[in-house]
Amino acid sequence: MKLNGKVSIVTGAASGIGFAIAHALAKEGANIVIADIDEKGGKKAFKTILKIGRDALFVKTDVSNRVDCKKLIDKTVRSFGRIDILVNNAGLQHVAPITDFQEDKWDLLINVMLTGTFLCTKYALPYMIKQKSGRIINISSVNGLIGMKFKSAYVSAKHGVIGFTKTLALEMAEHNITANAICPTFVRTPLVDKQIDDQAMAHGILREEVIEKVILAEAPMKRLLEPEEIADLAVYLASDSARSITGSAITIDEGWTAQ
Repeated sequence: MKLNGKVSIVTGAASGIGFAIAHALAKEGANIVIADIDEKGGKKAFKTILKIGRDALFVKTDVSNRVDCKKLIDKTVRSFGRIDILVNNAGLQHVAPITDFQEDKWDLLINVMLTGTFLCTKYALPYMIKQKSGRIINISSVNGLIGMKFKSAYVSAKHGVIGFTKTLALEMAEHNITANAICPTFVRTPLVDKQIDDQAMAHGILREEVIEKVILAEAPMKRLLEPEEIADLAVYLASDSARSITGSAITIDEGWTAQ
């Protein structure tokens, strides 16, 4: 197993991409700390990881809250003694024109996806620096590279995640800590499913038209990604095979940004 005995934190791991990543890391031998604000989903994910035969821990965490982020890191170190892999995945979506975009929704999206990534990383770094090794994987998006109508906060946060990843990689290179961002296009998750309805309302079109004219319009391969595809890349980036890959924004976008 590629990650035998490694200790991994995955935020937003109760479902979707986060759960797929936690599951894949566990199958490769990592011990998993599941961090999520969804207590019911997080406990269910925790039990699934245990069935794989790996040690696991669930910590209810609001990554937009610095106290919660510090508690997450402290509990991980108390339980496992180290942190080898941090996957900053927690995210959410709100779709609306800028003129109608609720300011509290803007704050929430930026705080969860950008500030949360910063906070979890900041508190984990001293332990990684001390052990002279670490892997930080930030889940950005194809929208971290290109814009999209009605998603101003999400696009801004995901662009920020890529910028943060590059700075992090430069600062941590001397400590043998890598930092990379994964940039997928639309993935088959509950978050995307809800977004279809929101996009239909914003564009004034039917749900079926959203899939054809918005979701898959720019993707040459014309399909939704599966969460496991993102998880496979995360496992690779967490492994020794990727020890020289850092500061990269790696796309899984079916050719979207090749155009």
